[in-house]
Amino acid sequence: MSGPQEYSVFANPDFDPNDYANAILAGESYPPQDSKPKTSAQSKSTLQDSIAKEDISVAISKLTFGIDDVSKQIKSLVTAHHEHLLGQAASASNLSGSLVSVRSGLNELNNSLEKLQQRVHAPYESLQLLVARLRKLQEASDILRRTSRFVILARRLQLQMSEMQSASSDKEVDKPSVLETGDSLASATVAQSLDIEDDRERTIAKAALTISEISSVLDGPSSGESSDASSNISLRNINAVAAFEPFVEGARNQVSSEMEQMVITGLKTLNQTVLASSLQTAFNLGVLPELVRDLLHDLSQAVEDRIKSAFDLSKISKEALTKEASTNSPSLQSYRSRVRTEPTNLTAPQFAAALWTRLEAMFDEMAGCCIKVYALEKVLKIKKNPNTLASFLDDVSKALDNQPSAMFWLSLSITLDKHFRDSAKASAFLQQTLVTGYPKVLRLFHQFFSRIAVYTDTVYADSQQSPETILVLRSLANLESQYLSRSGNKINEAITQAFSGGSRMPPNTTEASNVTRVVANELDSAKFDPLLVKSVAKNVASCLENVVTKVDNLMARDRSAVSLFGPTATPQHELNASLATFLYQLSLRLLQLENEYTAGVYALVRLSIKNIQDGYETLVQPMQQAIQREISAILAKLHRIDFGQTGGGMAGGSSFCVRELSEKLAFIKGEILDCYDLGECRSVVSIVKFTIRNFLLHISIAKPLSEGGKLQMTSDMTELEFALNAFMAENNQAKRGDNLQTLGEEYRALRAMRPLLFLENRQLSSPEATANLPPLIVMHHILVRSPIPLPHKLHGWQEAEYVRWLDEHTDQESWTLIDGGLSHWERISEAEGNATQEANEYAALARAVLKNCRAST
Repeated sequence: MSGPQEYSVFANPDFDPNDYANAILAGESYPPQDSKPKTSAQSKSTLQDSIAKEDISVAISKLTFGIDDVSKQIKSLVTAHHEHLLGQAASASNLSGSLVSVRSGLNELNNSLEKLQQRVHAPYESLQLLVARLRKLQEASDILRRTSRFVILARRLQLQMSEMQSASSDKEVDKPSVLETGDSLASATVAQSLDIEDDRERTIAKAALTISEISSVLDGPSSGESSDASSNISLRNINAVAAFEPFVEGARNQVSSEMEQMVITGLKTLNQTVLASSLQTAFNLGVLPELVRDLLHDLSQAVEDRIKSAFDLSKISKEALTKEASTNSPSLQSYRSRVRTEPTNLTAPQFAAALWTRLEAMFDEMAGCCIKVYALEKVLKIKKNPNTLASFLDDVSKALDNQPSAMFWLSLSITLDKHFRDSAKASAFLQQTLVTGYPKVLRLFHQFFSRIAVYTDTVYADSQQSPETILVLRSLANLESQYLSRSGNKINEAITQAFSGGSRMPPNTTEASNVTRVVANELDSAKFDPLLVKSVAKNVASCLENVVTKVDNLMARDRSAVSLFGPTATPQHELNASLATFLYQLSLRLLQLENEYTAGVYALVRLSIKNIQDGYETLVQPMQQAIQREISAILAKLHRIDFGQTGGGMAGGSSFCVRELSEKLAFIKGEILDCYDLGECRSVVSIVKFTIRNFLLHISIAKPLSEGGKLQMTSDMTELEFALNAFMAENNQAKRGDNLQTLGEEYRALRAMRPLLFLENRQLSSPEATANLPPLIVMHHILVRSPIPLPHKLHGWQEAEYVRWLDEHTDQESWTLIDGGLSHWERISEAEGNATQEANEYAALARAVLKNCRAST
């Protein structure tokens, strides 16, 4: 049996017997070389070529052999699978019977379908034809109906137009009759004229509604309103209808003209009745959004033209030069130089006056247009759509995507911003005049807001500002920034000038007055505007921070700034004193701003004023502490004096300690405090109170104390009183005790200390006998008379340390310390058994004083 390669040529799907036979006869290869398909094995091609090039007889013999071979193979396959083939034959026979029954069923189904088609399709075609005829009849009927409606509306429109004409003629006739009639009939004639005008307005509105309905009848309803195609057919091709179209268009134009005239009249006179009629007419015509848009555009354009004209330098110069020429002598009017667009130093006032005059006219025009817009919007809000019951304003706002007033404010803001900015860039004169006179520009805006507030809901006050006012004022942002920069420069120049002398000539009261005057002027210039004054206040706050920084950099911090050795004040003393005076006077005047401005404005500068006060305290506090340390050190020397001597050893005036204190106070007053200019200086009062308080504490714990010591203390108190009185006196003209009486309880305690020294023991616990004296002083004096040790002795403190501890703690803590000392002494005395009746008596007195003072608190 031949292999499969021998039959590969015949097994090819593209094998053609005719081509193969022709190739054998021609002795060519099959398939041809240019068209034979590519094969995967070279042996196949070689075999084909060899077959094709053989002799015809050999090829025929091979074909015969091949046919026989194939027949043998088929026979062997049939023999091998005869049982399976028989089964397949039986199945094919059964399938043939089933196919016959299916074919008969399909034939029956086709017959039924043909019968059904004959019953349905023919009636459907006839029905479709009838429906088409009905639709055409309906369209014709609708056109006839609309034509009939058009004729009715056209006749109605003719009647309404005739009424309009007659009303107009009656109005013209009534005008001279009003002048000819007497006063008794004048009011009746005017009333009749108003009735005629009302009838005419109503007729125009009705005519507009008729015209709108005619338009809808001519063109048919919109596609959204009706899905019927016949309703969209226009009637303009009908000859009878087309003949009326010129009349309808003429009536539309006449009604539109009358409507526009009514709108203009209504806005000019702010007559809401006329405006309502005109807007109703526009609504009936279906042009209400377009009318409102055109009105807003015209009003905005009028405002823009007026604003542009106000900043026109050529017109300003012409007006200024005309006024200047009218004021000059006639001999000078014959000569005229060329027109200048920029003023000279001589003509600058005339140019400025002309500019402000034009700006005032511009704001008047702006107010008029704004009032008209709000009058229009008010009428739109009142009028209602009869179909939806929505106001005209809602319909217009939906069509324009915004309310008319909001659109006007936005347009006004953009126009003002553009022309203010462009004018400032184009002309140095305009920029300087507008920036310098920025408060005047704001005052014009205030007048503008006040004028329109009667007709609108805009508010511009300290507590509330409407969004519209803020939007318009934003157009002045460029001018405001330049004005604030100029204002800040003024304040900074005053501050810089105050510190121009450096440490050799530091700022003082005069410089503080200059700075506060500039600050007050800038705030006062902006006081009328709630937003501008806050911006200026922020400027002031930032400038005042520079004051604190400059003072901090200039102040002296070395030891010589607080040295009290004398005999004169050091340059560092004078420098810090001058800076403290400057800050004190500056803060004193700035604090008055709280009574002149609102809480919101003052809050912006409060922190800066607080920083100035802190800077003043930073300068004064070290000196006060140095003075207190010096006074404490001198008073501590009292304990070097033996106040327990008996006899006449203590007589002979005040002690050396008090004399030294008097000299030191005189030095402090004459050399140190005179460098300060603080008015009624609280530092002097605090120094005197500190001195009296420490003096009383020191002499109250001086132990032992004899009668001679008491006399010495009395002399010292008298000398101290003279010294303190001289210390507080101005120009050394005050009498003794005149200034000290203003101290209050400290001076009364000093005066009450003398009788305390000479009271009997039983009187020491009496509140009446020890009035005006602190309980601590009384308890100290009781312990001084007794054998009980004082608190500082129990703790091992020095007298100066104990007095310093008392200054740093409260009275209650001091009382607790003494109470604890008494308890400690009582425990020790009981343990040692050396307590005496006298000591117990003094302890009881001290506890009685403690009880009284605690009960009083």
